[in-house]
Amino acid sequence: MVAVQHETSGRVRILSAARDLFAANGFHQTSMAELAAAAQVSVGQIYRLFRGKEDIIEAIVDSDISDREAVMLSLQRRLDAGEIDIEETFELLLLEVMDNPHEALSFDILAEGFRNPHVGQTIADMCAQLRRSLGYFACAANPNLSGEALKGAEEIILASMFGLGHRSLSAPALSAERAAKNAAHMIVAALRSAN
Repeated sequence: MVAVQHETSGRVRILSAARDLFAANGFHQTSMAELAAAAQVSVGQIYRLFRGKEDIIEAIVDSDISDREAVMLSLQRRLDAGEIDIEETFELLLLEVMDNPHEALSFDILAEGFRNPHVGQTIADMCAQLRRSLGYFACAANPNLSGEALKGAEEIILASMFGLGHRSLSAPALSAERAAKNAAHMIVAALRSAN
């Protein structure tokens, strides 16, 4: 039991340190020795828990998938319970993606997805899960959406999430709160006008 707790603790420290180092230095520029020092583990322990940096990236993406699923389910429950309306749902969702302290890491992970088919598939799986929830939200805004129109709505919303989640380099003129509010209003208006 102690060994499992130690392994879990080491895994958490490695992933946390990897997020910080990969975001600051880049995925390929971070050595395993630097990662081990930052996580306060041995290089050997890293290799006992992960096959290499690609496995660490996949674990980060898997963690992000779990976090996004939890956010989506929470928003869906609140929407279904009438605690929030569909516009507030999108606003909260967009605020969530804009609150990204590891934005640079996201770019590095996306780039690695093009180089590494396994990482690419992990990202594609994450997007497929997101699309299901986004489709649910799109239909909450417009119950008449189906088929290609619904798939198109999922793509536009997903693209908005990706874009707004990586907006800091564009020197945005609006605060995250104002951007999320305006974007949510526009998304819902567009969904309601779709046939």
